[in-house]
Amino acid sequence: MKNIGNYSIHELKIPNIVDSHGVYLIDESGKQYMDLESGIWCTALGHKNKQINDVIKNQIESVMHTGFCYSNRILEKAADTILSLTSFKNGEVTFLSSGSEAIELLRQITTHISKKKITLALHDAYLGSYRSVIDRDTDWHIFDWQYCESCPKNKKCSTECYKFTNLPNNISEFIFEPGSASGFVRFPPKSMVQNLANIVRKNKGKIIANEVTTGIGRTGKWFGFQHYGITPDMIAIGKGIGNGYPVSVAVLSPGSVKEVRKAKPFSYLQSHQNDPLGAAIANEVIRQIQSNNIIEHAEKNGRLFLSQLESLVDGEIVLEVRGKGLMFAVELVSKKVGDDIYNDLIEQGFIVCNRKALFRIDPPLVTTEKEFNKFVNTFKSIINAKKRTLDR
Repeated sequence: MKNIGNYSIHELKIPNIVDSHGVYLIDESGKQYMDLESGIWCTALGHKNKQINDVIKNQIESVMHTGFCYSNRILEKAADTILSLTSFKNGEVTFLSSGSEAIELLRQITTHISKKKITLALHDAYLGSYRSVIDRDTDWHIFDWQYCESCPKNKKCSTECYKFTNLPNNISEFIFEPGSASGFVRFPPKSMVQNLANIVRKNKGKIIANEVTTGIGRTGKWFGFQHYGITPDMIAIGKGIGNGYPVSVAVLSPGSVKEVRKAKPFSYLQSHQNDPLGAAIANEVIRQIQSNNIIEHAEKNGRLFLSQLESLVDGEIVLEVRGKGLMFAVELVSKKVGDDIYNDLIEQGFIVCNRKALFRIDPPLVTTEKEFNKFVNTFKSIINAKKRTLDR
């Protein structure tokens, strides 16, 4: 892999995966790994999903890429399927290639129609890899909510709090990430989010739900914003909607579509915008989730898996467990201990996301109770072994 650029913060541990099925990966030696990271939180329906692969083959044999002046009917079919999951009947869908791009397009649209400059985001929100959302020195208002969680009034958050009265009036959009929080799986208070959304709307700003990680069943609902009792104006969807294929979706409400039409001409050009292959895959992913009751499965198993992980909290190695649906974080006592346990998990055939002194666990939505039990039992035995070494 010496000629492959790798600019992620993660170390390559398994250089040659040669096969996969469901929650499992197989390397060149035949060793099997349980992928509890779903790739990069993408393979919601498991690796090498036969029905999705069949759809890919069929679409490729027809047309996989289109130009600016010709299209394919699968786009319209997939758009209708996606809009049916929202309250956006007669809305609009644009198919793109990454979650970062979906956020970028929606942010450009809101700035275009609102004529405002300021983007509102929570302090720990991850909004993509584009420089336009990484550099937040100007034209941003960052809402720091780290103390709101422990505030005695957080269940009935008052707009008289200085954090709300200090909000600027010229906010173009509030980009709300409902739970991922830069990979640390934190869920802001519901009343706080509702207050922010109401204030932004009152000042003619828009609400963008960043559902790139939390959407398509990950939190036990179709979308993470549904836990908060708000309706966004726009939705960015990615990761799970492609089951590993690079497709994302930018969704506009009917009202937002009308505003775009009224404003001066807006353009956004990208080589793979509205490609039929990505649309066909997204349509099939949603079909499978609906026909197999995957949302209910994720919600039910999420509660069970969370309780299993919580049983590992001991105050010595495991300090805290957080989660919603099939999205979990396990806080560990130190980076050194976390790295040691992570390496032991890899050695025993389990893949999680190692983030300093925290494990991020986002298993495929189709993970069974038996499979997760196997992981938890191994995790527990590794923790106990680590305790014995620390006691020496």
